[in-house]
Amino acid sequence: MKTRQAITAAVLGLSIATIAGLSLQPLSAHASDDRARSSEVRQLRESGQILAMEDILKRSQAAQPGQVVEVELDREGGKYVYEVKIIDAADAVHKLEIDAASGEICADLRVENI
Repeated sequence: MKTRQAITAAVLGLSIATIAGLSLQPLSAHASDDRARSSEVRQLRESGQILAMEDILKRSQAAQPGQVVEVELDREGGKYVYEVKIIDAADAVHKLEIDAASGEICADLRVENI
């Protein structure tokens, strides 16, 4: 009985160690990607190539009132675009595409899921 418990504990420990080891690798790579991305965004902001997030949020709220639930900065066709998802009072989800340099609303799409 003790041998069976010891084997079970050893297998369980090995499984946890394997899962933990596999989980740590992508997280470390992802963390370094995030740091590189944030430094790129900071440089773009400081050089005036993109507008500040505060300005983008004000413009998105003016264009589509509601609760902002997600913001992304993407590069599309050689220019930076903020994608802002907003849930309105009727629980509809809107995806705004905003030119990151000018603040112009490029698209207001109604989507079903976030």
